[in-house]
Amino acid sequence: FWFNRAATSTWSSPSVEAMPPAQRRLLIIGGGFAGLCVARDLKNHYLVTIVDAKEFFEYTPGVLRAYVKPKHLDALTFTLCPVIEGRMGCKFIWGEVKHLDGEDRIATIKPMFSEKRQTIDFDYCIIAAGCNFGVFHKWGESLWFPTVHEEARKVSDWPHIDERFLEGRRRHILEEYSALAELAKKKASVLVVGAGFIGVEWITELEHFFNGLQLTIIDALPNCLGPLPARAANYCSRYMKKHSIKEFYNLKYSAKDMEFYKGIGIEGGPDKEYVCIGVKASNYFMPTETL
Repeated sequence: FWFNRAATSTWSSPSVEAMPPAQRRLLIIGGGFAGLCVARDLKNHYLVTIVDAKEFFEYTPGVLRAYVKPKHLDALTFTLCPVIEGRMGCKFIWGEVKHLDGEDRIATIKPMFSEKRQTIDFDYCIIAAGCNFGVFHKWGESLWFPTVHEEARKVSDWPHIDERFLEGRRRHILEEYSALAELAKKKASVLVVGAGFIGVEWITELEHFFNGLQLTIIDALPNCLGPLPARAANYCSRYMKKHSIKEFYNLKYSAKDMEFYKGIGIEGGPDKEYVCIGVKASNYFMPTETL
C-alpha cells in the first residue's frame, strides 16, 4: 500500500532561484522481508524510517525447525536496530503503529519503552506488516509468529511471555519444546489440522524429532499439499504413510466434536492440537473503511 504526499504548489521570482525540494520521507511499517527489501532499495532516494513492534527479524519459513531444535533459532534471527541503522543507514523505531491516517499522512506510534503515543508524519508510507497464522483467534495468534501487538498480548494464550523481545521468543520456543518432549514420553496423540505446507512440514518434524507421538493430519481437500503437482503431493503422502502418520482428507475440522475425533481414530480427542490453516493480515492499525 502506498500513501503519497506530493507538492501542490510552487513559487518563483525572476530574481530569486527556487530552493531544491527536500528529500522525501518514507515510512515503512514492518521490518520483515518486504520492509527490509524496500528500505534497501529506496534508502538512497528517500529518508527511510522503519517501525516494527518487535526488536528482531525472524525467518518465518524456518521457525518450525526451531520448535523441535531450539538452538536453530539463532540461525533464523537477528536484532533489527544494528542492521537498519548501522548497515543500511535508515532509522528504526521499535514500537507499534496504533493508527494510520492516510489523508493527513500521519502515523500514531506507541514506542516500546513509553506509555505515551507519538506521531510521525511522512510523504510516502509502505505497509509491509505481514500476516499471522491463527485463523480461529481474533488476533491471529499462533506459534509460527511472535505475539507482539498490545491488544493481542492481553488475550494471549501465553501472556507470561513477551515476544517483542528476542529472549521472550526464545523462552516461548523452549517451553513448547519441553512440552513436546513430555508428550512424546507419554506417547500422546497429536492432531495437525491442515495438510498444507505448514501442516505437512510440522507433522514430519514432530515425527523426526519426537519418537513416540501418535500423529494424525487432516485436511478438507482431497490430498495434502493442494497447490503442488500431484506427483509431489503423492511423494509426501507416501513419506507420511511410511512413518506411520495417519492421514484423513475430504474432512472438515470440527473442534471439540467427539464424534469427529472418533471418526479419525482419536477416542476422546487428541492430547494436543495444532491448527495450520489460513492467514490473517496484521493490519489492525488501518482505517476501518479499508479493512
